[in-house]
Amino acid sequence: MAASRPDPNKMNFLEHLDELRRRLFIMAVAVAVGFGAGWLVHNRVLHILMAPVQANLPEGLKPVFTTLAEPFMLAMKVSFFVGLITALPILVLQIWLFIAPGLFPKERRYALPFIFFGSGFFFLGCWFGYAVVFPYAARFLIGFAGDQFAPMLTISRIFGFEMRLILSMGAVFQMPVFIFLLARLGLVSAGFLWRNIKYAVLIICVLAAILTPTPDAVTMALVAGPMLGLYVLGILVALVFGRRSSSSGEAEDTDDEGEEDGSS
Repeated sequence: MAASRPDPNKMNFLEHLDELRRRLFIMAVAVAVGFGAGWLVHNRVLHILMAPVQANLPEGLKPVFTTLAEPFMLAMKVSFFVGLITALPILVLQIWLFIAPGLFPKERRYALPFIFFGSGFFFLGCWFGYAVVFPYAARFLIGFAGDQFAPMLTISRIFGFEMRLILSMGAVFQMPVFIFLLARLGLVSAGFLWRNIKYAVLIICVLAAILTPTPDAVTMALVAGPMLGLYVLGILVALVFGRRSSSSGEAEDTDDEGEEDGSS
């Protein structure tokens, strides 16, 4: 008989809320520590973030600010961004520790790969957004105005635009990790993903159009191309790590139940 999913330490609803509160507190402390470190280097980070825009502005022009508090608030935002990025592995770990009690012992072994690949793919997506998509978008949008308009870009607007793009690409690059979790839970399989790839392509194109900061096809392809490649990678991940169906799945669940009984 197939084993039912283990009771997460037989915690009631209030105990689950207390566990969630504890995990959120640790996550908040990690981001706060990262924020402090980010404050020390926010000028250097801001220079790096503004470089793609500055490289495409006419010579002698710089981004401007329109309120007295804008530079200070921007420094706070940059520091928070640094804190969020540096604390990411701890954030992923806390998410895993929260859901781990509801998993089989064999599934808990994927903690380190989950943290490593979850963080790694997010960093890769952020780098891709900053190094590939954002410079092209800045060059296209600034150059589109031609010589008849003078750009007067505010530092807050530039930072907000860039952060939405970078964090969106970081989230998009989580696709293989997300598919891994769904495959381990038995909600999707490699065959299901492959059979529905035409719908996936349609959804990817729609998402790329939403995430793309410019209306041209080249930028959209820069976003949609990696998304499609990540989807194919997700199919391979589901093929290797997905739950086996029918008798093989029952055997796997039985092994997990035996391991759990042996450890208790």
